[in-house]
Amino acid sequence: MNTTTISWKGYLIDLDGTLYHGSRMIPEADTLIRELEDSGVPYLFVTNNSSRTPGEVAANLNLMGIPAKEEQICTSAVAAAEYIAGQQPRSKVAPIGESGLLEALINAGLIIDEDSPDFVVQGIDRSFTYETLTKAARWILGGARYVLTNPDLLLPSQEGLMPGAGTISAAIRAATGIEPIVIGKPSDILMKHAIDRLGLRNEEVAVIGDNMLTDISAGINAGCGTILVLTGVTTEENLPSFVSSSGVNPDVICRNLAEVRKLVLQSSI
Repeated sequence: MNTTTISWKGYLIDLDGTLYHGSRMIPEADTLIRELEDSGVPYLFVTNNSSRTPGEVAANLNLMGIPAKEEQICTSAVAAAEYIAGQQPRSKVAPIGESGLLEALINAGLIIDEDSPDFVVQGIDRSFTYETLTKAARWILGGARYVLTNPDLLLPSQEGLMPGAGTISAAIRAATGIEPIVIGKPSDILMKHAIDRLGLRNEEVAVIGDNMLTDISAGINAGCGTILVLTGVTTEENLPSFVSSSGVNPDVICRNLAEVRKLVLQSSI
């Protein structure tokens, strides 16, 4: 673990690859979260996943033994819905996604309308078809603004990697020539949503994550501290290539969550 002088007051914690792999908890994840809770350190879980509701994400964490409450979950779907509601309250939206996205849009007071939407909001959609692509292209070329929950090209699953929301977006972008407004990491929109909920200043918050291209880049884009943990996408072996491809360096690199625990608890004293 390499460290710098730190004085972070709160944390935004990634999930897949940082706290768990698939349905398996990464060692020390439960202890880290319990110690943050017991110490009164503010934290939130932040995920690019738009398919699940915050309640479903919390239930999944608890099932693995990681304590979590619904109000501690920040998803790209909720951030996308609140972003649109802030731009144009009660606007008409056409969703391309799953239950987590649909619920977030409705909860934000937006109107589901597939006839003449003001916005097309796209996340992961495992039922995506050519017909859906055709509708999306017509909506966007007809003037609807295009919002993408997250740009992930691939997602881990129990069976192996699967195409993510970014892969679907590649087809829509190719059909329309229109670039979307990206909400999830590495965009700072999701990060701002989470930081506002913490009630802290950007520089008082650190992002904990395993992915240089999303988690760490998002933290730097948002003006936060960054803690890279080598438990997922980024490893000791591929770290140099990720530093080169992302163009960024984390403030701290931890080999595992035990090192993260030591770091964050020291900074909270």
